[in-house]
Amino acid sequence: MTIAHPALIWIKVKRRRADQPWANEELSNKMNARSEMKAGSEDAALLDAIAAIQRAHAEMLALCDRLEEIADSLPNEIDRRSCVLAARALGPAMVKVHRFEEQRLHSQFAARLAHSGEARETVERLKNEHFEDEGYAAELRDALRATARGGRAENPETLGFMLRGFFGALRRHIAFERDHVLPVLSSGD
Repeated sequence: MTIAHPALIWIKVKRRRADQPWANEELSNKMNARSEMKAGSEDAALLDAIAAIQRAHAEMLALCDRLEEIADSLPNEIDRRSCVLAARALGPAMVKVHRFEEQRLHSQFAARLAHSGEARETVERLKNEHFEDEGYAAELRDALRATARGGRAENPETLGFMLRGFFGALRRHIAFERDHVLPVLSSGD
C-alpha cells in the first residue's frame, strides 16, 4: 500500500472551472468593481492633490507679487503691515506645501516616468530646491520682521537683493512644476 503525497493529490485533483471563485460571474463583477473603485479613488486622490497644489501655487505666486511690491517700495516707502504678512506667509505653511508635494506628487511623478532615468534626478532636484527655499525663506522672514519693527530696511540693497532672488527662484520652481510635473500627473498615463 502506497501513501500518496498530499502535493501529488493537489496536482492530480483539478477543480472544475465552475468551482473556481473567479469563474463565478457575479463574484468576478464584484471584484472588478472593487478594483475599479480602488483605482478610481486613487485617481480621485491624485486629482485632489493636484488641485490642492494648484491652489498652493496660486497663493505662493501671490506671495511673490507681495514680495516684489516690497522690493519695489525700498528704500523709503515700506509698508510695515505688508512686511509682517509676507513674513508670516514664509513660515510653516510653505514647509507644509513642500512636504505635501514631496509625499503626494513627487513619488507619483517618478513612478509615471519610471522608464526615464531623469525622473529620479528631477525629483531630487525639486527636493533640494525646497530645502534651499525654506532656508532662504527663514532668513527673509527675519529680515522682513526687522524691517516691519523698525519701519525701514537696515540695508535696503541687501533686502532688495534677498527679496528678488527669493521670489525669482520661487516663480521658476512653480513654473517648472506647472509645465513639467503637473501635466505628467494629469495625463493619467
